[in-house]
Amino acid sequence: MTNLRAGLVGLGMMGRHHARVLRSLDGVDLVGVSDPAGDPHKVAGDLTVHPDVDALIGVGLDYCVVATPTAYHEEIGLALASAGVHALIEKPLSKDSEGSAKLAAAFQAAGLVGAVGHIERYNPALQSLRARLIDGELGDIYQIITRRQGPFPARIADVGVVKDLATHDIDLTAWVVGSPYVSVAARTVHKSGREHEDLVAVTGQLADGTVTSHLVNWLSPMKERVTIVTGDRGAYIADTLHADLTFHANGSIPTAWDDLAQFRGVSEGDVVRYAIAKPEPLRTEHEAFRDAILGKETDIVTMQQGLATVEVAEAVLASAADGSTVRLPH
Repeated sequence: MTNLRAGLVGLGMMGRHHARVLRSLDGVDLVGVSDPAGDPHKVAGDLTVHPDVDALIGVGLDYCVVATPTAYHEEIGLALASAGVHALIEKPLSKDSEGSAKLAAAFQAAGLVGAVGHIERYNPALQSLRARLIDGELGDIYQIITRRQGPFPARIADVGVVKDLATHDIDLTAWVVGSPYVSVAARTVHKSGREHEDLVAVTGQLADGTVTSHLVNWLSPMKERVTIVTGDRGAYIADTLHADLTFHANGSIPTAWDDLAQFRGVSEGDVVRYAIAKPEPLRTEHEAFRDAILGKETDIVTMQQGLATVEVAEAVLASAADGSTVRLPH
């Protein structure tokens, strides 16, 4: 079978990793790259660095990965859809819900596979967690808490922490439970002198009643990527920096100490740290997208799902702007 011909738009920090994976992916040939700023990380090899997406399309592509700043996603994505090229567009899908809706509609109308690069879905810890939740191992789910904190990434200039980082947490939360957001209430701050917000705290609720809480910022000297799911039988902690998954079970042994026994809640039980396979999330994402193009059953982040995430992010910003609780259709 002939290999799929893949292209890449954007040769920055994320683009170089896409190029590396595309070059090593079974059944795929990286045949063209494009970036008007050139090739700062020297990833093109013997390929010509085309000045724009139209020139890249001329090489003849089956699909293309878009790893440009968010502001250019809509224009580039629509050009690819018009040319009949499948596309994996880095998250967020577009800078706003209007552009995201145009992209989703264009790829659907053309009968093309369009996906969004929400890489956290492919983190081994979250993949294992979701499978366990689907199997009912936690019982009823009560709450999901995420913390995504770290130093400011100077390469991000066109969006704030909500659309850059918090979209990870919005997407993975709705996905891991399988339920959309129905409301959010948020607060943001601007501390780094930039146009966009650099810290957000969000409280939300999903359609199934699950309560959510997200703390996301670019102001912390330590890096943290944690998802905690609490339910009827205990709590899972997914550390996505190290791809570790730990389960804290509710205790089943009666408490003999009278002072503790007066507390009518749960007690500490066994703690299990799971041994799970840890493939690279970016490779897993690429394999899923390749298989979707080939018509195989696989789990990609669809553009419709990417649109829903952008809509929640906009609701978060709207809530922070006026202090309201914003409700979302579902």
